[in-house]
Amino acid sequence: MPFDPQSLRYDDKGLIPAIAQHHETGEVLMVAWMNAQAVARTLETGKVTYWSRSRQAFWVKGETSGHVQTLIDFRVDCDRDCLLVIVEQKGPACHTNRRSCFYTAVRDGAEVELMKPEA
Repeated sequence: MPFDPQSLRYDDKGLIPAIAQHHETGEVLMVAWMNAQAVARTLETGKVTYWSRSRQAFWVKGETSGHVQTLIDFRVDCDRDCLLVIVEQKGPACHTNRRSCFYTAVRDGAEVELMKPEA
């Protein structure tokens, strides 16, 4: 059966969360949003494309930073309301220049920085 981006369950703004995971390590790199057009563009080009809520524009990951995400696998969760994009990540995924956006842990009631920005 062909995949139809319209078959996904988008929120009232037409968006669906997309979790980016590194294809080799399994590390969760970031979470962003896609609309139906971003889903279609990602699948057509192999370049992971998100919808920037702040800029109200498409955002091809790495287009300006060079930290490109190349699509390896595209998965839909059981409720069809969340996506998992398994990617090859070139450079850091986070805008803070860290490998992952999830660089802060809460341990024993305190925040702990797990990784420093890449040089």
